[in-house]
Amino acid sequence: MTWRGSITVRDRIFACLPYLLPLISALAFGTFLMRQFPPLQVLVVFLTPVMFVYGLLGQYGEMIVFFALFLLVVRNEKINHFIRFNTMQALLLEIVAYLCQIILRIVALPGIFFAIQTLSTTIFLGIVAAIVYSIAQSVRGKYAEIPALSEAVYTQVR
Repeated sequence: MTWRGSITVRDRIFACLPYLLPLISALAFGTFLMRQFPPLQVLVVFLTPVMFVYGLLGQYGEMIVFFALFLLVVRNEKINHFIRFNTMQALLLEIVAYLCQIILRIVALPGIFFAIQTLSTTIFLGIVAAIVYSIAQSVRGKYAEIPALSEAVYTQVR
């Protein structure tokens, strides 16, 4: 096991990569906002190679990557705690995005399109803000403390 204080540049880069998973999931919520603000579509262009890899993995690509990150990174105590912490936090953000998708499917009624659009945009902005904050903190070499989410991460990552 490595010490918590030894965070190299390589560790910072590897800590940022898992946040691509919830960012791709959040794109489904941002379609309304991207139609109104076309410059945001740069985000889709940036993520196209990662989404292509998911396409190669098939229908269960996200689930395969999710469990691979959980079992091979989060549970591996030989990997730096900083990387494991950020990976677990990205996985929990992915779970939040997935639960929001389920809730929107249940609530989606024909007459409340505006409410669904507003809720979807709010979810997109919230998840993207959490991801941007977490990546910024990771680049600085600090732990991103998101209330409630980070507490759950600390219980999983020893």
